[in-house]
Amino acid sequence: MKSQLGLAILALVAGVVGAAEIAPVNPNPGLHYYYPVPAANPAQTIKVDVCVYGGTPGGVGAAVQAKRMGKTTALAAFRRHVGGLTSAGLTAVDVGKGASIGGLAADFLQRATKSKNAVAASGGSPEFGFTPSQAETIFRTMLAEADVPVYFEHRLKSVKKDGNRITSITFENGNTIEAKMFVDATYEGDLFAMAGVSYAVGREDNSKYGETLNGFQIAKTHQFRFNIDPYKVAGDPKSGLLPGISSEPPVAQGTGDKRVQAYNFRMWCTVADDRIPFPKPANYNRDDFGLLQRYLTTDPNAEWKFTYSSGPVKLNKGDCNNAGPISTDFVGANYDWPEADYAKREQIFQAHVTYQQGMMWFLANDETLPEKVRAFAQKFGFPKTEFTETGGWPHELYVREARRMVSDYVMTEKNCRGKDVADDSVGLASYSMDSHHIQRVLVNGVPKAEGCIEGGVSQPYPVSYKSIVPKEAECANLFVPVCLASTHVAYGSIRMEPVFMLLGQSASTAAALAIDGNVSVQKVDYAKLKERLLADGQKLAWEKKAEVKK
Repeated sequence: MKSQLGLAILALVAGVVGAAEIAPVNPNPGLHYYYPVPAANPAQTIKVDVCVYGGTPGGVGAAVQAKRMGKTTALAAFRRHVGGLTSAGLTAVDVGKGASIGGLAADFLQRATKSKNAVAASGGSPEFGFTPSQAETIFRTMLAEADVPVYFEHRLKSVKKDGNRITSITFENGNTIEAKMFVDATYEGDLFAMAGVSYAVGREDNSKYGETLNGFQIAKTHQFRFNIDPYKVAGDPKSGLLPGISSEPPVAQGTGDKRVQAYNFRMWCTVADDRIPFPKPANYNRDDFGLLQRYLTTDPNAEWKFTYSSGPVKLNKGDCNNAGPISTDFVGANYDWPEADYAKREQIFQAHVTYQQGMMWFLANDETLPEKVRAFAQKFGFPKTEFTETGGWPHELYVREARRMVSDYVMTEKNCRGKDVADDSVGLASYSMDSHHIQRVLVNGVPKAEGCIEGGVSQPYPVSYKSIVPKEAECANLFVPVCLASTHVAYGSIRMEPVFMLLGQSASTAAALAIDGNVSVQKVDYAKLKERLLADGQKLAWEKKAEVKK
């Protein structure tokens, strides 16, 4: 028998999805990033005050806030879901200091917390206790409460500008949205790139912004626990390197490049008796896991506990993640994603599916692995209640970093460490400066993971308003709360889903003020913006509570 909570959630989802203006046109696309969608018949021109492109938490926050500010809005989502990674398995939400999260993001987390006891048995997030489907239900509820029309399966095709202002965007299905203000809430920055706004991809040299953690970095954490032989035939360099190791020699620490940190799928697992077993992908190639096999069998005394500190995967009930130097992150396979077209991204997406599904099948079944490793992996699988369209596998790839805008204010490591403090705060970030691996290189003949950084942040710090708006000469009516102006290092701290949501809310608050004042987004009166943000519960400065003297 379904619980009362479960029945309520199912009823709510049915009610929201049933709305004609937001119903996806594709009945079930399966496990794809990009799939055929029929043309709109007839094509529509939708006119609103604020157009939001991207169904991430940043997009939801922006769309809901636009309506709360009394403006008409439309949210266009690339596929058939909203909530981004929070609805795609990332339910162990990284917030840094929870007290720094305000506004709609705090509202979302409070709603999610209410379901904690109800989902504890199914392995929900230990902090917030919600499942991916419940996360999407909450996002859809917030959109429905604000009466936001959501247009699913709308893929950006072109951008029309008049001088430095966007006038409309057109989608592959033929629909067009005309608006006074636009918000790019995608993980890739597709809208601002198409609008001609400057951006960066990859890592800056440390010298560019006076940083210490940018550029090439041999990892100090999630590193190989012991040396292993890197060659296909152990001891024979002529046999070639095992897959997953770069043949390029290491460069000087801090050297920049165009590489981006690795992506994976945030699997959501269970140990229930009726679990869906890890599937063996059609294109499974055991050779892809030669490096992992070597790592797991070189030291017969090594313990593999499937935790962050041990690896080879953080495998548990609920949200699972990469752990160690060889894990669910498909290191090096995502370099083209940020600037790729949709068809190329679909190829990269499928390669990640094959790699990660193949890895999990390998861990659970390959007879050359330690029996304890296989036995532990076999305990887990996918709940039948999550990701039902895709056989239990998350429907969205974790794009940790893609394009990053370059504007008049770029957030850097100095902001994260409190050395530079923005005086036009639109929200706080507080997570550590975090990057996953970027490549594996040979150092003195042994493989080393490169690119992983975990730099501490002493306290929550303000994100500059100028970092979420472009240079005025490039675009005067656009906000970028997700791919904001920041270095690779600073983005590693800012790139948390609740922060995206609160920055999306701040963006639409400013959009409404720009419309009312008939000014560019760069000339919004910050004093008025600050006043409204505080009234809406945003946290703009960190007030450290005085310690109680004993």
